[in-house]
Amino acid sequence: MAKLYFYYSAMNAGKTTMLLQSSYNYKERGMDTLLFTPLLDTRNGVGKIASRIGLNSEAVVFDKNFNFFDYCKYQKQSNAKLACILIDEAQFLTKAQALQLTDVVDHLNIPVLAYGLRNDFQGEPFEGSMALLVWADNLIEIKTICHCGKKAINNARIDADGNIIKDGSQIFIGDNESYISMCRKHFKEGIKTESKLFSL
Repeated sequence: MAKLYFYYSAMNAGKTTMLLQSSYNYKERGMDTLLFTPLLDTRNGVGKIASRIGLNSEAVVFDKNFNFFDYCKYQKQSNAKLACILIDEAQFLTKAQALQLTDVVDHLNIPVLAYGLRNDFQGEPFEGSMALLVWADNLIEIKTICHCGKKAINNARIDADGNIIKDGSQIFIGDNESYISMCRKHFKEGIKTESKLFSL
């Protein structure tokens, strides 16, 4: 029986790598997958999903007006081997789109694996993440660590000089040059000092 899974974490925990590995696993067994990525994320080009360790794949782009249920229903009618839907950067879904994904699961019987951030650089939830936390059948935390070695649950935004930014638009696409994963304590204190704990 199909389910909706939400894999969430702070930044740089390996969400995209897991997504691409999951898709590969299906394809290795002769099944097809549909991958989706937000139109606003063009770090690797439009319609491309790429991990920091070099894995990549083409993907269908979505914006806030995209209807996942209609698209997946049409794809399933023309492809009997369609076995799984995978969403990258799922925090950028709208609430309505998260509900459409529940319809993909409940009415098309296709599992959906959504990967995204739980909260933004101010510690506030994203619309898509909030909806997935409520509607997903399974919630799976992907863990990463703060510079102090504790589990990171927050994403601090930084400027070009490495200073923590507290104000600004919720959506700002960036990688390691723009964000640092931090534990709650250091996120609240605004401390981003690099630890010597892992130095050789």
